[in-house]
Amino acid sequence: MKLELSRLVQGGGRLGVLKGLGRTKQLRLEVPGCLLYTHLGTVPHLTQDTLQTLSNLPSVTQVSLSNIAEHQEVLEEFKDGFRKFAGLHDTLLYCSLHDPAAPCPTGYITNKTVSVWGSGGRIELTVAKFMALQKVVQPDWYQSMADGETWQNNTSLKRVRKSVDRTLAHLDECLLVHQNSQELEGVEVFGVVEGGDILEERVRSARETAKRPVAGFCLDSLRSSSIDPALRTQLITAVTKELPEDKPRLLQGVGRPDEVLACVEAGVDLFESFFPFQVTERGCALCFSFDISPDPERAGRAPPAVLQLEDDERDAAEKTQPNGDLNPDDQTQMTSFEINLKDKRFQDDFRPLVEGCGCYCCKNHQRAYLHHLLVTNELLAGVLLMIHNTAHYHGFFGALREAMASDKVDLLKRRVLRERDEQTERKEQDG
Repeated sequence: MKLELSRLVQGGGRLGVLKGLGRTKQLRLEVPGCLLYTHLGTVPHLTQDTLQTLSNLPSVTQVSLSNIAEHQEVLEEFKDGFRKFAGLHDTLLYCSLHDPAAPCPTGYITNKTVSVWGSGGRIELTVAKFMALQKVVQPDWYQSMADGETWQNNTSLKRVRKSVDRTLAHLDECLLVHQNSQELEGVEVFGVVEGGDILEERVRSARETAKRPVAGFCLDSLRSSSIDPALRTQLITAVTKELPEDKPRLLQGVGRPDEVLACVEAGVDLFESFFPFQVTERGCALCFSFDISPDPERAGRAPPAVLQLEDDERDAAEKTQPNGDLNPDDQTQMTSFEINLKDKRFQDDFRPLVEGCGCYCCKNHQRAYLHHLLVTNELLAGVLLMIHNTAHYHGFFGALREAMASDKVDLLKRRVLRERDEQTERKEQDG
């Protein structure tokens, strides 16, 4: 795996491509970018055939050990790895510890174990069990075992230090088993950077992890709503200065568009794409604008021209989520980047979700139809919304790379944050 950077933008932003990915070394992934979020190898609501109707999907599929661990015996009997078990083709497989879209109870970490939560409840993992799972999953990349329970803002310095020490000890043990395992030959390990909201511990964790033979880095415990955005940016900026430039940085638990933009500027390369799934589960559709092309036809790949939110739609988003924050433990909270199609105002709205969007949903259906499907609890609602939200979100990352390549990052930020800025102005005027 080789990271080739073509441009450094606005201090820390990195534009480039990861080459030589997978066992065949033929796959590549543009950065900044995101992984393909799945539940047990399947994008929620979508079959593989439906998924393949979408263009520009990432070449890296994310699965989580929290979902796979309870199936260890089945995979051991199957013997050919999770990719073949799930029917995945032409994709690189990345195995994370936790599902970024699922709540993870705290208080179950010890010096020797971490816990993951599957459909059957808690599963305690030692390094030996963790590595045994990696051998049967047979991923291309995997996140090392880590103590990531320091995202709460009242975590003590003593607890944060213990988290860093445990995570480094887990990494050393994982690497020792990995290097002596024939089943994991050619598989890459991502070291995990912990440290809570304490700058010194973040820097120490990054510095020590960078000394180990890892292929990349996971920045953990910086999830949305658990930390002040300005502080998170400061911590990420400090961490990335300690990391080698030729290895990718993956940020866990952050997916909202405004936060993605800030974190890319701080030096993050990769994100988990769980945000479209959360929006879909709320019965909402992504509708924020990211069109930076003055002449989309000439550009050849027209970004969606997004309908302006009407005043009542803005009011709904503002009322539901006054600060635009997404509580990681409450997936129902709406953000200002989406519209709630369950609302009655859409029952006779015959426009597409997003004007100009090329996804199957927007080309064939109207907001009123999605509203009908949602209020009657039809399964098709989740399918159509997931198609649109996935396409829209990955289109945003494409626009972000285009903006970095053409010096239009500021323009993209104005497009993406426009609705939020308008809300702020209206609040100030009302105040």
